[in-house]
Amino acid sequence: MTPHPRRRSRGDDRREQIIDQALKAFADNGYRTTSIAEIAERCGLSQPGVLHYFPNKAALLSAVLDYRDRLDYDRLGFDQQLRGKDALIRLAQLVDHNTHVPGLVRLFTVLTSEAVTTDHPAHDWAQQRYRKLQDYLAAALDAGRADGSVRADIDPAAVARQVFAMMDGLQLQWLVDPDNVDMATLFRAYIDELIAWIS
Repeated sequence: MTPHPRRRSRGDDRREQIIDQALKAFADNGYRTTSIAEIAERCGLSQPGVLHYFPNKAALLSAVLDYRDRLDYDRLGFDQQLRGKDALIRLAQLVDHNTHVPGLVRLFTVLTSEAVTTDHPAHDWAQQRYRKLQDYLAAALDAGRADGSVRADIDPAAVARQVFAMMDGLQLQWLVDPDNVDMATLFRAYIDELIAWIS
């Protein structure tokens, strides 16, 4: 039996509302100190109302992280493998975009900081996310080495790690002091210097 379209749509809307409010709560307070009760209150629901859509807080966190990753992966263009400097330029564009979504940046920073402990529900997500991003960029740089647009003597994996370290470090400084840290300009200058060095 096919569910009634309007009922399914209301359910989807409610799910999205819960994910949106959970994202904001996790970004504001971290995962450990955010309760299902707080998320329910933000949504105008009871705790059982939230738990109807997500069986526990860890499942809700997983949905929030999936949502955040989908946004980043769409912007980064994971559906196509960029080559050489094009992948670096795309990262600079992503950082520029991130200046307009501080809540998502805060969520990422708070959760990855909390996730350094192996018992945190986001630990595996953080580990896999870094591996996936680094593999993606290393492959792009390696493709650039193959076509001659990137120097043959660079270590793509090492450069990829350095790029994401710079990206995350600037995000943290920007969140702490947004009036004095121009994250997008600083990261673009770093990428321009890196492109000049590896070309």
